Amino acid sequence: MPPQSSIIARSEQASEQASERASERALRPAPAALLIAVLAALAAVPQGAARAQSREADQALEDLIPDAALDDPTAWAHDTDAARSKAPDATALLAPEAIAPLTDIPAITLAWPDASPLPAIAPLTPDPDIALAAKQAKAAGEAMGPDSDRASGQIAGATLISVTPQLALAFPPDPQALPEREAITARFGAIASLRKFGNEEDNLAQLTRRARQDIDLLQRVLRVYGYYDAEVTQSTTGYAAPSEGSGPAPAIDLRKVGVRFDVLPGPRYTLARIGLGDIAAAPDAAALSRAFALAPGDPVNADRIAEQRDHLIAALGEGGHAFADVGQPDLAIDHAARTGDLTLPVTSGGQYTIGRITSSLPDYLSARHLGRIARFRSGDPFRRSRIDDFRQAILATGLVSAVTVTPREAAPPVAVADGVKPGTADIDVKLVKAPQRTIAGLIGYSSGEGVRLEASWENRNFFPPEGLVRFRGVVGTREQLAGATYRRNNFFGRDQVLTADLYAQTRDTNAYNARTLSFQTTIEKQTTLIFQKAWVFSTGLEVLATSELPASTGATRTTYFIGALPLRGAYDGSDDLLDPKRGFRVSLRLSPEISVQNGQRSSYARVQFDASTYRPVSSKVVLAGRVRIGSIPGTDVASIAPSRRFYAGGGASVRGFAYQAVGPRDALGNPSGGRSLTEFSLEARVKTGLLGGAVSVVPFVDGGTVGTTASPTINGAKVGVGLGMRYQTSFGPIRIDLGTPVNPAKGDSRIGVYVSLGQAF
Repeated sequence: MPPQSSIIARSEQASEQASERASERALRPAPAALLIAVLAALAAVPQGAARAQSREADQALEDLIPDAALDDPTAWAHDTDAARSKAPDATALLAPEAIAPLTDIPAITLAWPDASPLPAIAPLTPDPDIALAAKQAKAAGEAMGPDSDRASGQIAGATLISVTPQLALAFPPDPQALPEREAITARFGAIASLRKFGNEEDNLAQLTRRARQDIDLLQRVLRVYGYYDAEVTQSTTGYAAPSEGSGPAPAIDLRKVGVRFDVLPGPRYTLARIGLGDIAAAPDAAALSRAFALAPGDPVNADRIAEQRDHLIAALGEGGHAFADVGQPDLAIDHAARTGDLTLPVTSGGQYTIGRITSSLPDYLSARHLGRIARFRSGDPFRRSRIDDFRQAILATGLVSAVTVTPREAAPPVAVADGVKPGTADIDVKLVKAPQRTIAGLIGYSSGEGVRLEASWENRNFFPPEGLVRFRGVVGTREQLAGATYRRNNFFGRDQVLTADLYAQTRDTNAYNARTLSFQTTIEKQTTLIFQKAWVFSTGLEVLATSELPASTGATRTTYFIGALPLRGAYDGSDDLLDPKRGFRVSLRLSPEISVQNGQRSSYARVQFDASTYRPVSSKVVLAGRVRIGSIPGTDVASIAPSRRFYAGGGASVRGFAYQAVGPRDALGNPSGGRSLTEFSLEARVKTGLLGGAVSVVPFVDGGTVGTTASPTINGAKVGVGLGMRYQTSFGPIRIDLGTPVNPAKGDSRIGVYVSLGQAF
């Protein structure tokens, strides 16, 4: 039985509930009462009106309201048991003595709330980061204070390597205990959470959280190099915890707090087994196995595994395996044996030779023309590097915005008596057209040339494939030009260019005024950024008529008819086309020419030799030097058109002097040109480290002279010195040079500024 107090409480509660239910019943009419109310309303209607109601109603309605109710509603409503019985006394029903005490409800055993004890409220635990930070700070202050020379867990005699001024790694003193310590430090330093801390918003709890994260990061880095059992201990310097009862802790300057991680690498795990898929069944299994230069017993090193996987992929691609597939490596670590089992899923796919090339746009870039671009021929062994080069060369045409080069099996490998005959893989080229037409404009100004405006329109595939047509015009202070150019790229071979150029030009320089009509055509073997060639050449034909007036006083205008066969050969032994850092270059230009003027015929040859060398003296400094020698033997200077003579000075010659300002001059100081040329340059290209190493400074000295005889000389050489800046971009350095003449002539400017793309030489 429940306690008596509980029973009393239940009785009172039951009385209240019964009273509420009685009130609800009193307010809610019963069906019979509702019917009585309806009939009473009908009774209030005049008898005539009631009789006027239809007695032909639905049977269900007749059963509910019979005709007697229509005749006398009042009498019919009072003729019921409910109307004849006496209504109970509500006051008697609600009297306390009329309410029976409640008894327990069967099957209900829940204790009432007032009898159930409430659970005790547990106090909140402090933030773990704050608590740990306080604990570590106190321990650090005690261990790293001025009276202590080492903290608990630190390695005795450790080798310290700084990651930042506030973060360091400590390693065992024996370098052989962890040979990769430098690499580990560099890798950890790039991802450490603590590489930057000490801001005003930072606090000791944040420092502690980052330190815990960095312990995990450092252990992950160690596992990359095979140290799976390494122990890392963290300690803090530069903070002293307050002693007991000394009051609140002083403010912490995190810029003075240092963090040190001591690393005990433990034993290094080694490779136990290596699985390389079906490599053993490939015809060139020995070469492929050598490409993957890992063997059981070698240390577990994730970097080397990834590196050797790349080597294997390259070996498969270069070995003719057009459809080889190499999956991701799987390394299973056995901590008990301290070894790892490496599985690299490899499907070699057999060897193939190259079949035919197909083009998705044969009328735009035909398969035949694509074959000229490719550095392979049908029947050659499949080589992935040649396929990649082929794709880049197609993009370099500028005629496509996207290209996909895919090998397709035309014939599978076949077993023969002496081995396996390679299959055949056709090369499918899917092309997406790029815009073919370009409208370009250029506006510029220089102190030597004045204002210059240039505009051009071109269609790079006007005559497919790669038949370019360009129209251009120049309007300037000293130059006016109208011309048309036809160019056929990859003309009967990769990087061979046929060019035909027709133009009319008026040019006014400090040395002469020339009105020229010219036609020239050349065939050239080019070097490119994709494939920098050691040997290049060009040969051509040039025919021009030029009417020229020397700048000297009293000179008369002379018309020259000139025919030339320009030839050029060059060797490039440098390491970069636009920004060489080592190696050398040499080139020779030879142009036999015939000139007819005023009925006189002259024969001569224009010869020019260029050489340059590049030598790194440190990781940040490259010394570069060049020499240029030119000669025009065969006739005197007066028989050579002023525009065909040698001149010196300017950004590609002797910096510090204006264009054509170095060399012989007439009585009024105007350049007159000569038959020989000598130039030299020396500069140091020094990386500054600014903007991520993109900026270099270049002090330079240039010198040169022009002679009136065919023999080159240094007599009367002019020297210019200056300082330049280079900004490295993805397409080469942008050059800005500021030069001044050391021994200027009368009228020479004291400052020369030169801007261009690429190094000066």
